[in-house]
Amino acid sequence: MYSPLSQESLSLPEFLALPETQPDREYINGKIHPKPMPQGKHSRLQTKLAALINQQGESPHIAVAFCELRCQFGGRVLVPDISIFKWANIPKDEENEPLNTIQIPPDWLIEILFPNQSAILLIDQINFALRHGTELAWLISSQEKSILTFRGNEFAYHQGAENLPVLAELHPWHVSASDIWQLLKLT
Repeated sequence: MYSPLSQESLSLPEFLALPETQPDREYINGKIHPKPMPQGKHSRLQTKLAALINQQGESPHIAVAFCELRCQFGGRVLVPDISIFKWANIPKDEENEPLNTIQIPPDWLIEILFPNQSAILLIDQINFALRHGTELAWLISSQEKSILTFRGNEFAYHQGAENLPVLAELHPWHVSASDIWQLLKLT
């Protein structure tokens, strides 16, 4: 499960002063929530999907995908499995490198559900991010071979060869749920 480490409330500055840990921790409604440690399928999907998105978006300077990037916005600290930022929105320093501290929501976020993990908290986090500027979110269940997509106030259920929504800037690229499951294959 994905429950708080403690029932005691913590302020955001107190949370940010804590040392980094593995697994990553998220700050939600005054509580610290540890993220589950990635397992084989989760890790494979995360790595391969981020690489696929970067293959489509990084070289033409459209978008970049980051794995396990800590994003602080709206009084929460979230660590999506994959955070995708449009090129113009990537927080950069004077040397044109990404900042270490990200204080905006990603344009597109992807969460991969763990076996026996409740989807409720992840859907709440997705909804929170959408209310704070995220355009698109995916919630992937490798167990059910299904993907929920969220955009604005709408969500959809996807399986099979149906194309999934991606950032408009990445069109004409398209990817289906079936394509996502092929990323799991060790070929």
